[in-house]
Amino acid sequence: MEGGRPARRDDAARGARPYEDRPRRQDVDARPEWRDRRPQGERPARAGGYEGGRGRPEPRGAGGRPDRAGGRDWRDRRPTDDRRPRPDRDRTPPATPGPDLPDWADPRELDPAVRAALRGLDSRNAEKVAKHLVVAGTLVDEDPELALAHARAARDRASRLAVVREAVGVAAYHAGDYAEASRELRAYRRMSGEEGYRAVLADCERALGRPEVALRLVREALADRPDREETVELQLVEAGARQDLGEVAAARLVLEGALGGRPAPGRVDLRDEGTLRLASAYADLLAASGDASADAWREVVTAAEPEAEDIAFGEEEVPLAELAVDDEPQLAPTAEAAASDGDADEDEDEDDSDGDADLDDDADDDELDFDSDVEREVAELLGEVEPPAGDQPGH
Repeated sequence: MEGGRPARRDDAARGARPYEDRPRRQDVDARPEWRDRRPQGERPARAGGYEGGRGRPEPRGAGGRPDRAGGRDWRDRRPTDDRRPRPDRDRTPPATPGPDLPDWADPRELDPAVRAALRGLDSRNAEKVAKHLVVAGTLVDEDPELALAHARAARDRASRLAVVREAVGVAAYHAGDYAEASRELRAYRRMSGEEGYRAVLADCERALGRPEVALRLVREALADRPDREETVELQLVEAGARQDLGEVAAARLVLEGALGGRPAPGRVDLRDEGTLRLASAYADLLAASGDASADAWREVVTAAEPEAEDIAFGEEEVPLAELAVDDEPQLAPTAEAAASDGDADEDEDEDDSDGDADLDDDADDDELDFDSDVEREVAELLGEVEPPAGDQPGH
């Protein structure tokens, strides 16, 4: 230990230096300052930057840094007036007006579930969509083309509603536009999550010339064990698709299995509507294949079909007897007949007057009897008149 402090381990290696040998503070201060260590001469100024460390930078383009666009400022490179305008935020095209709405279109005729689905629309738009749907549903049987036009008009205004896409698909199917019907009904199933219209979609595929796809859809639907009505529809589509593929024997087996297996014309209950439709398709198939039993099936189907109503709504059927009487010509009465009719009328008038007089007399008598009875009862209550013997007690 030297000078009161312990010696370091490496003092022996590099030699201990006494404290007094260190340079003093004044010697340290004598070293040159950091500003004096700068190189001699002026530093070249930066282009466009600080000049000698003093002053502010000049604006770009005004000196120092060269301009990029041929000496023009960035403000001069802005697009001119011929630039394309910004697209509008709402890129949805305006809805087409569609066919004219009749006066009888009432939105209240819609199903409550459909009206509830339209509540998310604007009030005026919802009213027009509802009227188009009412007209489409009313005319789908008698004028499917016009019904489809109204359904499309509703779709132009509310394409994101499943009920609207359903209406377009049904109207398109009735109008014979099977491609649009398939597209819209698939959109309805995807948007609503429903599994309906499977037979209609299979029939659309058959109508579009794809019977194999129709058979696949029928198999998938029958695997879910649908109800009786949908099963009949699927069996009819399957038989038609087999017939389109030239598999007449397979189509016949499908219909015979649906009718109970080897059916006979007189042993099939045709009161059920589904069975009647199957029997009608079976008769058509037999006729197309030249089977002799086709006529017998035609007869039983025709006899079981309900008769069409010839009377229009709002008209009342008038019996033929009344029409015959009303249609007879009216002859002018003769003088004798007129005289006899006049005498008969006079006699009837006299009898009526006598009868009226008798009725008046009877009414007067009844009124007098009623008044006298009231007076007598009042007198008895007041004690002015003794009651009749029959009314006294003990008699």
